[in-house]
Amino acid sequence: MTFPDHLIKGYHAFISNRYVEESNRYRDLAETGQKPETLMIACCDSRAAPETIFNARPGEIFVVRNVANLVPPYKPDGEYHSTSAALEFAVQSLRVRNIVVLGHGRCGGIKAALSPGGEPLSPGDFIGKWMGLLAPAAETVSTNSLMTDGERQTALERISIRHSIENLRTFPCIDILEKKGKLGLHGAWFDISTGELWVMDPSNNDFVRPQLAAS
Repeated sequence: MTFPDHLIKGYHAFISNRYVEESNRYRDLAETGQKPETLMIACCDSRAAPETIFNARPGEIFVVRNVANLVPPYKPDGEYHSTSAALEFAVQSLRVRNIVVLGHGRCGGIKAALSPGGEPLSPGDFIGKWMGLLAPAAETVSTNSLMTDGERQTALERISIRHSIENLRTFPCIDILEKKGKLGLHGAWFDISTGELWVMDPSNNDFVRPQLAAS
């Protein structure tokens, strides 16, 4: 199979437009390296790209994407941990100032967590194992008979963000820096259908619509 033609067309549009506008910035980034202030843990869903949602310029956000934007607990067991490795690099090498866990509406991973009895996608069932990180919360939400399916979905999407933030605090380097006031942990939820962004209020962990700070 040949390389997808629509990607070639997309690249030509990029190199003829945005790259021309940002060429000096790209050159600076190539020479001096990246210094993003924010690490964003986002879902790999193609509809929820954080660079697009936050209108970010090259080099502004260090992005880690996985199914359902989950953070596993700290577990230095000698196995392969891609999300944990990215966290370690962003916090200890890049010295980011903020970590944002970005969830989104209509997340397929969250839907799978709410319906764990489905057929596995493969003999390894990597997604089933991965979404098992949310099993206790998913069971609690799925048994609430007073909620509709859509309400259960949104509830678990937001609960999973809080769950990931708590798991971030199991990493010693993150816990120490947060307690020293050198690192902020944040949660956000993006509604694909409306474009609305909701952020987690650190005082009560509720999700609210953010307001621009007065200039």
